[in-house]
Formats: sequence, structure tokens, C-alpha cells
Amino acid sequence: MNDWIREIVNQKKDIINSLEKIDYFDCVEKAGDLMVDALKSNHKILLAGNGGSAADAQHFAGEIVGRFLMDREALPAISLCTDPTIVTSISNDYGYDDLFSREISGLGNMGDVFVAISTSGNSINCIKAIKKAHEKDMAVIGLLGKSGGKMKDMCDISLVVPSDSTPRIQEIHTFTIHLLCKIIEDKLFGVAE
Repeated sequence: MNDWIREIVNQKKDIINSLEKIDYFDCVEKAGDLMVDALKSNHKILLAGNGGSAADAQHFAGEIVGRFLMDREALPAISLCTDPTIVTSISNDYGYDDLFSREISGLGNMGDVFVAISTSGNSINCIKAIKKAHEKDMAVIGLLGKSGGKMKDMCDISLVVPSDSTPRIQEIHTFTIHLLCKIIEDKLFGVAE
């Protein structure tokens, strides 16, 4: 194995070991339960992020609406990053910093859950969206990196990957998304065989 591959594998092992020490997986279960309760009450999950985190938001929404491991009924989730007409019109008319808060304003309802994804925890458009979500009595989950940034204390549940490496944070975010999808399917539809 090349030294650089070994280094990446060791970095991931170190991050996972640190996650166990900070009760990350207990927070993942709480976040999953929060989403399950919202979905049971006919509410939806709204997700947003920038760059790779936008891709994570789309991935997560796709797993919720489509399927993760089992054939089951579709569940309501919307990635706020996917409609180019909305993204460009809001960005043009209001500015990119207001993109997600404007979408939360139009699409979010009391009882919905907003998942904000940011490897820095300092994305201005996500910060504004969190504030708007709280105004609308929505729960907020943050998938964050580094120290959690400004968003950490703004979220009802903050899942912070304590790393300064954006690729490692993104890899753990994908892992976390899959854990959350498994919790949602298991608790709403029973354990897949």
C-alpha cells in the first residue's frame, strides 16, 4: 500500500476514534429519532449545503425519497440546492447569502426538520437558513466539520466531525448520512432482512 493511502486510512481511523470519545454516535441516533418523529407526523426534511455539501444534501434527499436499503413508501425530503431556476433567481434578486433562507421561508413549515451541511460550520447562507428555520419552529440538525464553527451552537443537534481535512469531513458526512438513513428506515418500516 502506498504511504499516502496508508496516511488517509489512518486519518479516517483517528477521526472515527475521536467520534466515539465525543458521543457522536449518540447524537446521530438523536438526530435520526428527530427526523423519524417529524416524518411520522407528516412533516418533511429540508437539506442544504454548498459545493460538496450540496451534493451530500442531494444524496441524503435521494435516499429518503427513493430508498436506502429497502423497498418502501417514499418519504418527503427536499434538497434546497437542486433547482437551478430557484437558485439563480434568488441569488440574482436577493444575493447568494439569502438563498437557503428564502427557500426555507417558502417551503418550510412548523414541525419540519432542516439539515444544514457545512464542512466549516460558517456558511453564511446556511446560518441565515438556520435562523429562518427557528423562526418557523423547525428543528435544525447540523452536519459540520472542524470545530463546528458558528453553526454549532445554532443547531438543535450538531454532528461535528473534528477534523481540519475537508475530504475526511466529507467522507464522515457520507457515513453519517447512511447511518441516519438506516435509522429512518428501521424505525419507520422495520429492520431490513
